[in-house]
Amino acid sequence: MGGKMVLFVYGYCDQRDCFYCPLGENRKNVTDVYANERKVESDADVIEEAKRMDALGSSITGGEPQEALDKTCRYISLLKDEFGEDHHIHLYTGIPGGRENMRRLAEAGLDEIRFHPPLELWGDMHGTEWEDILYIAREEGLTPAFEIPGIRAEREFLEFLDEGAAEFCNINEFEMSDGNYRRMQEKGYELQDGHMSAVDGSKEAILDEMGDHERVYFCTSVFKDAAQHRNRLKRMARNLRRPFDEVTDDGTLVYGKTYTPAERFIELGVPDEFYSIKSNHVEVAWWLLEEMIEDGDVDDGEIVEQYPTYDGTVVERTPLA
Repeated sequence: MGGKMVLFVYGYCDQRDCFYCPLGENRKNVTDVYANERKVESDADVIEEAKRMDALGSSITGGEPQEALDKTCRYISLLKDEFGEDHHIHLYTGIPGGRENMRRLAEAGLDEIRFHPPLELWGDMHGTEWEDILYIAREEGLTPAFEIPGIRAEREFLEFLDEGAAEFCNINEFEMSDGNYRRMQEKGYELQDGHMSAVDGSKEAILDEMGDHERVYFCTSVFKDAAQHRNRLKRMARNLRRPFDEVTDDGTLVYGKTYTPAERFIELGVPDEFYSIKSNHVEVAWWLLEEMIEDGDVDDGEIVEQYPTYDGTVVERTPLA
């Protein structure tokens, strides 16, 4: 549905340095917070970003060091106070945390916690803190689960599900990114033919071993991009669009832009709802600008396509003359 706001709280991960970590330089080991693509400068930014996309819930990544946990708890409380208990919030973390932290998160209003244990412990987690924390989290009122990258199949995760320790296991298709591409290649991983990020061969092996379990969920790279991300953009675009903006199937906004003086639009009797006057240009319905240029009423301009995100990244500009 694309209704989940993504809240990133610091880029620390308990001193781990996983070769497959997808974080780029601007997100790894930093004391920054992002709500979707927006860098958070105040608590109000978190609420505003959730409202911009009409968020149904929030996904938080973070929890280390202590300051990040403090902020995480504060954001959870803010979101619950603003949007109510139906605003579902889950936390994704690479640290077990301990009972006191589970209690704090539960008291703040967290619904669900998804753990990502270190790869080197997969298959040998029973009897460790990673098993203990699942029961502790549940005792403190949280829904415990696993969320892991699809590096390889591991039956121990199925055992935790069958034993009632974990509620479910989310597996994300193994991906290469700008942040991990070089190290992934050094480990011998390659991209699937014709794919921008998915690693070759990982999906089939995992689905053969784990895919039949009713509480294992596999999320493909294509689905995250084509469904989740696109639907989030569409939600934002519908909320933010002006009367003359067109929302595309990809969730981008399209409008016209010209440096023609605003007085010209007044002279031509263009209705107010079809254009907006900016400091040094005019934004207008793209189809109307195209007609005006063809009729000789305006000399030139361009059609702009941009994301409805806080930074308003422009996807394409098409000159008109």
